[in-house]
Amino acid sequence: MKKTHLFPIAVLLVIITISLICCKQNNIAPKQSFTFEIPPDYLKEAPEIPDFWVSEYKEVYAFLDKTVKKGKIEIIGTSAGGREIRAVVYGTPRQGKGTTTFSGSLGFGDVAAYRGPDHGKTVYMGMAAVHGGEFEGIVGMVNLISVLETGKDLRGKEWPLINEVASRIDRLVLIPVTNPDGRERIPLRMELYRDTDFTVAEYLNTGGDDKGKITGWPQIKEFIPMDFSKPGFPGGYPNDNGVNFQHDNFLGKKQPETQALFDLTDREKPDLIINLHTGAMCMRMDRPLGEPALHTAFDTLFHYVHSELAIKGLQYTNDPAVEGNAAEQASTGAYNLDGALNWHCGALSVVVESPSHSFSATKETQKKNIEVPDNLLDAQLICHQQAMKFLAETGGRSKWLPGRKR
Repeated sequence: MKKTHLFPIAVLLVIITISLICCKQNNIAPKQSFTFEIPPDYLKEAPEIPDFWVSEYKEVYAFLDKTVKKGKIEIIGTSAGGREIRAVVYGTPRQGKGTTTFSGSLGFGDVAAYRGPDHGKTVYMGMAAVHGGEFEGIVGMVNLISVLETGKDLRGKEWPLINEVASRIDRLVLIPVTNPDGRERIPLRMELYRDTDFTVAEYLNTGGDDKGKITGWPQIKEFIPMDFSKPGFPGGYPNDNGVNFQHDNFLGKKQPETQALFDLTDREKPDLIINLHTGAMCMRMDRPLGEPALHTAFDTLFHYVHSELAIKGLQYTNDPAVEGNAAEQASTGAYNLDGALNWHCGALSVVVESPSHSFSATKETQKKNIEVPDNLLDAQLICHQQAMKFLAETGGRSKWLPGRKR
């Protein structure tokens, strides 16, 4: 498709007014309003949206209210725009308190001093939609919760291994929509599939000017916070303060979403955090820029996840030895939220990038049906399954890096 067909002239742009809000409980007062302009073609939804594709902020929370019985819904914070950030938790949290900070425990040589007397407990945390325009992680998290609650995903497919490995983990903390402001800014349940053209998906996620030209990645990261008063559309990356908190000012004044995650992880002290994004040709786990001592644990985690994806035909090749080799396949991420969470609470926190439902990365991935919604959901659930299996079988941080003998 030619560029002129993708970018209709400004007079055809649809005007979407989004009010940035701040609220306390049910008292919502307007914060500031901006008018965002999106080409109307970009707002076309998929003609047939599968029932399992639950991705909208309010739709997700309605699902949680209806479905969660075995777990517990907790409000872990409030977004910059005043929206609830909810987590679903299973199991018992750590009961004891440590005697020092995480940094102090590293200096002492035993992280148990930070994690407390029940430091041997295992805690798994998953979070989706740190970038609000990335729907795949939300859909996967919703279906994971369905499996934990009913034994089946929303297609009716059983995942017995998920429930088996989850039963061997002491605590699960799952956040389906971490950036509700960014998610609410994009008024679509499911984007229209556009073959190998990624323009619309990237525009909705990273934003663009008032003529429909995408900002793109990594250019979107040049200006944090974003100026919402400029013409165009800011995309789903930032919260309502204009901040992409995957790259927050972690050592300064943090955004409310970041602070909520810091408070949560300091309280829960997870062993493993899976941070789900969209932006790869196949499911891809990045090596975090964090503690070098956790590299071996990451390599093992990578093998658990990527080798199973390969066996299921959801990687470049079907060879688990090739696809599961972190030394050859894993690239190292930049300093971001995951590195900050590692240094904050000691968790192995990793970004997992999913393919998008709205375009095929290449004709080769298209031939393998990588981007078919059913395969995307399978890949999400396999990732959770294998990550939890890794945690259950390796025993968590206290086993990865045993401290002083007492």
